[in-house]
Amino acid sequence: VQLQASGGGLVQAGGSLRLSCAASGGTFSTYAMGWFRQAPGKEREFVAAVSMSGGTRSYADSVKGRSTISRDNRDNAKNTVYLQLNMLKPEDTAVYYCAAGVSVGTMTSGQVNYWGQGTQVTVSS
Repeated sequence: VQLQASGGGLVQAGGSLRLSCAASGGTFSTYAMGWFRQAPGKEREFVAAVSMSGGTRSYADSVKGRSTISRDNRDNAKNTVYLQLNMLKPEDTAVYYCAAGVSVGTMTSGQVNYWGQGTQVTVSS
C-alpha cells in the first residue's frame, strides 16, 4: 500500500488546514487509517484514526475537539483519508504522517502496517 499525504503548510495560530492522504496499491476499505505527527526533537505520536467503515474514530487528547478525521470509501473515490485541523496552535507544528493499520485500537497504540511520507505543518504565533 502506498500512501501520499498532502495539504500541509504555514498557517497562523487559530487557523485551519485540511490534510489529505491518497492510498493506492491495496484494498483501501480493508484498512483502518490514521495520522501521526513528529515535532522536532520529539518522538512520533498518534493524532487520529478512523475504522475501515468510517464509523469509529479515535483522537489524541491534544487534538480532540479541534480535529476531524474522515475517509471516502466510495468506489469512485480516490481512496482518500482526511484530517481537518482547526484552531491550530504553535504546538501543533510537526511533520504529519499518514498511516494504514489493522484497527483503530492498534493504531492508537502505535501499531502501523504502512507509512506514508510526511507533510509539514507549521503554525506561527
